[in-house]
Amino acid sequence: MMRAGKMARIDIHHQGGAEMKKYKNMKSRSSDEFGTPEIAINCLVPYLPESWAIWECAWGNGSLAKHLSKRGYNVVGNPDWDFFTFEPEHYSCIVTNPPYSLNDEFLERCYILDKPFALLMPLTALEGKKRGSLYNLYGIQLIIPNKRINFITPTGEGGGAWFQTAWFTWKFNLQRDLIFVNL
Repeated sequence: MMRAGKMARIDIHHQGGAEMKKYKNMKSRSSDEFGTPEIAINCLVPYLPESWAIWECAWGNGSLAKHLSKRGYNVVGNPDWDFFTFEPEHYSCIVTNPPYSLNDEFLERCYILDKPFALLMPLTALEGKKRGSLYNLYGIQLIIPNKRINFITPTGEGGGAWFQTAWFTWKFNLQRDLIFVNL
């Protein structure tokens, strides 16, 4: 097990050197390259057990993993792992900010893996036939912040977000299906 620099809680596993095919749609798209600011986890942390090992499966620039690790969580991930063809041996839940162009695919894969998950997605991810079918079949609970989250752009510049996001959760056993929180 290798440890990443000063962030000793982020485990970077290379499972036996297994080769993994890249999912053709997982290649970087500029419209999907937005890092997660630390404020985004403030509304999730109260519902995230400290004992859970978290798989950050849409690593990007690693900002979400860094923020969770700074809070004491054990975060497992690697930017070379393909979420659609690989699963780490040891993790308790998935917490990620997935590429929004792959909302359907990420949701379906998360349900199939049958582990608790929290996906930071736009509220418009409630829309759509495929997602609606998944929500009807499995259920979904949302943690909704009271303001928009300004994501980190690839250049480090940018204005405010034009859309509202929420943590779409499953198997977190929240007290209500919709929880509104102040940031």
